[in-house]
Formats: sequence, structure tokens, C-alpha cells
Amino acid sequence: MKKYNVGIIGATGMVGQRLATLLDNHPWFNVTVLAASARSAGQKYSEAVSKRWAMTTPIPTAMENIVVLDALKDIDTITSQVDFVFCAVDMPKDETKALEEAYAKRECPVMSNNSAHRLYDDVPMIIPEINPEHAEIIHAQRKRLGTKRGFIAVKSNCSIQSYVPALHPLKEFGIKRVLACTYQAISGAGKTFERWPEMVDNLIPYIGGEEQKSEIEPLKVWGTIEGDKIVSNSDISITTQCLRVPVSDGHTAAVFVEFENKPTIEQIKERWAAFAGKPQQLELPHAPKQFLNYFEEPDRPQAKLDRDLEGGMAVSIGRLREDTQYDYKFVCLSHNTLRGAAGGGVLMAELLAAEGWFDR
Repeated sequence: MKKYNVGIIGATGMVGQRLATLLDNHPWFNVTVLAASARSAGQKYSEAVSKRWAMTTPIPTAMENIVVLDALKDIDTITSQVDFVFCAVDMPKDETKALEEAYAKRECPVMSNNSAHRLYDDVPMIIPEINPEHAEIIHAQRKRLGTKRGFIAVKSNCSIQSYVPALHPLKEFGIKRVLACTYQAISGAGKTFERWPEMVDNLIPYIGGEEQKSEIEPLKVWGTIEGDKIVSNSDISITTQCLRVPVSDGHTAAVFVEFENKPTIEQIKERWAAFAGKPQQLELPHAPKQFLNYFEEPDRPQAKLDRDLEGGMAVSIGRLREDTQYDYKFVCLSHNTLRGAAGGGVLMAELLAAEGWFDR
């Protein structure tokens, strides 16, 4: 695989920091540009994040002395130095949309961790093991944008990546209804306990916009390409509740599911154990060897014990049992800033690189 020069737009935020750690010494991607708001521009990366570094590992040595550029004002400089960018900015949705399109129209592909473009019907929202074929919509998006090489690809909301992967191998049994209650870590809000002391010994039963995303986005992921757009799945009904809980990392989901053709517990566990997607087939650098992992213990998965499974890129499942209202219920867990955010974005980029999308 050839080496690509890449940039991180929004490099000083929580997801940007995680991207920096994941891309340090990456076998395919070489970070040459770090960009953020005008407030951080002109500073060395180590200076810009010195008081807000939230990772447990140190600032990557290779990036410490990179001077942070202005994500907007320096766009021409940035796009001239990279093959594509990862985007994880903290901006209003309209401004994020305009920024990402500006990069794409300068023929610079954008791997977005933001929500601004998720529901555009010609923008692929890829969970690499589940819907890699959605990359083909890039042809239609390039026609709309008037680009030859530039495009935008997005990763989905972090919370749905805890339970959608567990449901996906079970679609052959005809999923009808899903109820999912998610219990989401504070890092999903870009916070630590030091910066959000109000969350200690607390639970907040509301996360703005999260339930709408959780009910709509899975249907796009399970959709099909028809002409120049992705048409969302209309066979499955999903309802959710999303709560913020006092956990540093790791989103947990309590899932209830009803099928048209109810499988046995053994069939469900077999499908989970056997499931592998294109990242596993291609042996992508950040692909977990075993994507879905079932725990027989009644008190697993637990965020503190299981969120880092396979480098935080695997999904943990437990407590599968029959339900009185639905057919079955179970619990899922994924690391929200790894599989759910930065890691999912890196894996998406690896998939697109392996399939040649940055060279077309």
C-alpha cells in the first residue's frame, strides 16, 4: 500500500486528539498537517493542546512541533500538502457543512467525524464491516460537487456503533422492531470528569439530537443505492432513548428486538461469532480480528473491563435472553471515541484507501 499524506482538521479537540494518537506511526497514513480554529493557529501542536490534552498516552512526538494552521483561512495551503483530511471540528452544522464542501471542492477527500453531511443521500455513511458498498455513491456525489477527486465520506453517530453491528448479522431473520436505550460516556460530549464535575454521581436523561440520530442513521446504513442516492431501509422500525452517564469512555446499549422469523439463541450466537466484514477480509490495519464478541458471564460487558477490546475497535455483547414484549433482549458496548469516532473514521479511510478511492 502506498503512503498517503493526511491532515487532521479540528486536531485540538477530543476526537482530533484521538485521531492524532491513532495515526501516529500509521503504516499507510503520514500526518503532515494539523489544523484547528484561529485561536490555536500559529502555535506548535504541543502548545495548543498542552492544557487540554485528554488522552492517556502522550502527545505524539512526531506531531509536537507541527505548527497548527487555521482550518478555514489556510485551506489552500492545507489541501496542497495532503492527499486527504480527517475532519473533527466543533462548529455549528452549517459552518461544518460549508467547510467540508470547501475541502472537497478543492479536490481533497474528507473523512468526516461530524454530523453535518450524514443524511445527505449521496454522502456515504460507512460502518466498514456493514455497508462498504455505499462507497459507490461517491460517483454521484462528485457529479453534484463538480469534482474529479474530492468527496466527503462520514462515519455514523458513535452510539449506534454499539448496537447496529450486533443487529446486522441477524437481518436474515427479518428484523421488524428495535428498541435501544443507550448509556453514553462523557467523552462523547468531549468532556472529562475534571472538566465536567457535574457528571460525577449523576445521570442526565437527555442528549440533544441524539435520539433522532439513533433512530434515523441505522436505516441509512442499512439502505441501498438507487440511482444517484442512498435510499434508507423502510422495513425496520427503531425507537431509542439516550442517557448521559458517569463513565469516562464506552457507550452501552440495552437492545430489544422483534423478528419476522424468530431465531434460536444458538443461531444468534453463531451469527455473532462467525460475522466478519470487508475490513477483516482485507486485514486493514485497524480492523479487529473478531469484530463481535459475546460474553457468557451475566455481568458483562462492562465499560471499564471491555471497552478496549481489540484496541477499542471491537463490539462486546452479553445478556442475550428472551423477552416478554419483544423476541429477545441483550446488551452491547463499544468504545465511543475509538470504534465510535476516531477509530471508525480511520478504519473507513483504510477501507477507501484499499479500494483505491483516493487515487481515482
